[in-house]
Amino acid sequence: MVILLVFASFVLFVVADIAVRSVARSMHEKRLRKERAEVLAVSLKLDFTREAKSLKRAEVKEPAARILCVDDEKVILDSFRKILVLDGYCVDTVETGQEALGLVQARNYDFVFTDLKMPSMDGVDVVKSVKHMRPDVDVIVITGYATVESAVECMKFGAMDYVQKPFTEDELLAFTKKALIKRRDRIQKQLKPKVHITALPKEETMPAGEFLIPGGVLISKGHCWASMSQDGSVKVGLDDFAKKIIGHIDDIELPNVGMTVKAGQPLFTVRQKGRRVQFSAPVGGQIVKVNAALGADGDALEVTPYQKNWTCVIDADNLDKDLPALKIGKSAVSLFEDDIDHFRRIMRDLAKQGDDGQAHVGDLEQLDETQWERVVGEFFRR
Repeated sequence: MVILLVFASFVLFVVADIAVRSVARSMHEKRLRKERAEVLAVSLKLDFTREAKSLKRAEVKEPAARILCVDDEKVILDSFRKILVLDGYCVDTVETGQEALGLVQARNYDFVFTDLKMPSMDGVDVVKSVKHMRPDVDVIVITGYATVESAVECMKFGAMDYVQKPFTEDELLAFTKKALIKRRDRIQKQLKPKVHITALPKEETMPAGEFLIPGGVLISKGHCWASMSQDGSVKVGLDDFAKKIIGHIDDIELPNVGMTVKAGQPLFTVRQKGRRVQFSAPVGGQIVKVNAALGADGDALEVTPYQKNWTCVIDADNLDKDLPALKIGKSAVSLFEDDIDHFRRIMRDLAKQGDDGQAHVGDLEQLDETQWERVVGEFFRR
């Protein structure tokens, strides 16, 4: 009975908490909408003709995006301002393409909405000019039913999308939110660490925020690199992805000369603060040479994990079978990019459980034992 009462009390507390949060959120949204309505009313009385003859501007606090709308129909511009400002967007409106281009050069916008059919300068020219001057700005074409085909043509010149008029308030809001998500996703992808295929000089230090793969080098799913010689021998080491996410390496346990391995079997081990990461052989064969200098000086990997910093040489005996499992060129880049994304997701998840809040490449050494084992298992034991 006591347990039931405690459970019922807990449920009531949770329900009450949700209700309070919902009411608070609703009140906050109403207050914001009232503030935006006041901004909208005041903006109509302000004079911005020094910037553009027909310019109307409404700026809100912490906008979801900054938008410039150009249309020769004032009723369309009035609709854009009213609908978008109340929903939390900063909105500038002008009646000519020339004015819009002047503003694009002087101010920062996330989006330009441009009508397709306008006198003097049409939407096609606006799209071309904006994308030429500011490739970072996303352009959306405003079109009627009769000109949808022309609007689609504008996308060849860099327009993100088109919105068809007449539109309802809900339709414009839904369209703009979808465009904003698309823009954020694109920017996020652009901010990802870059993966380059490069001819790397022997002593060139690797860029901290980028990942490199030397041209012609093969990459295994377990993040070893392999470089073949004309005599059929294969130099092997850990790749740049492995080095960067592991961080500082204390030492490397090299295999024994003369031992025979198959592709996928344990080959060498790196150690960090008493923890181990075992790397598997990318190809099978006999170990004919090890890099004793690297085993004694793991710091050399801080310059590059490639070139002279190989771990061992394998006299490969089954390349026809082993090579198809390895990646080279664009497929190696795709492997890196996929694993970088996966690593970030794991780190974001782990940050919720820990106190360090890390969610980016480069801090594997900060993880506890359980977290370390999870990450090592995801990327180096496959």
